[in-house]
Amino acid sequence: MTLAETPTAPDGTPAIEHAAARRAMIDSQLRTSGVSDTFVLERMRTVPREDHVPPSARGVAYMDRAIALDGGGYIAAPVFYGALLREARPGPDDSVLMVDGGSGYLPALLAPLAGSVKVVTPEEATGSLRGKFSLILVDGAVEVFPDTLAKRLADNARVVTGLIENGVTRLAIGRPAGDGIGWWRLAEMGIPRLPGFDAPKRWSF
Repeated sequence: MTLAETPTAPDGTPAIEHAAARRAMIDSQLRTSGVSDTFVLERMRTVPREDHVPPSARGVAYMDRAIALDGGGYIAAPVFYGALLREARPGPDDSVLMVDGGSGYLPALLAPLAGSVKVVTPEEATGSLRGKFSLILVDGAVEVFPDTLAKRLADNARVVTGLIENGVTRLAIGRPAGDGIGWWRLAEMGIPRLPGFDAPKRWSF
């Protein structure tokens, strides 16, 4: 194949450069952060992250930070998705409810791993939902995990999301506990805040 025949992306970047960037993302961001599960690396090696960012950001799609989306919201840094999938460990027996942050990247990573996937927007997640799910994933960080989502958890189900507490953002795993959710807080990391999941503002004097 000659240089003139090399496939290019819509932004004119040779596809081979994006493939090399994906390999570099895995070696320099995921592995060095402790994300080494084969199934996670394979999905993140396969799904083109550049297809889930604005055209103007395709050249920096694999940088180690969040990227703003044209319609609002963000696609988080790669390590967030790697760590989230590692902790969630979705399988063919899982029915997954996924709150998409707007990029569609996490649904693309998740699709072949789970038995079924229902994708909702943050607005839909706080509205009327039906059904029970064995796994809920949130593409972003929340101050308050809404009851509308908690009620959709089946027995022995789990949640993986970003949690914001006292201004600190951590990846967290949740499981049903009594009338609420018991949280296991993991590593601090930069995770974009999701609109609509903030704690109510309190007056102070």
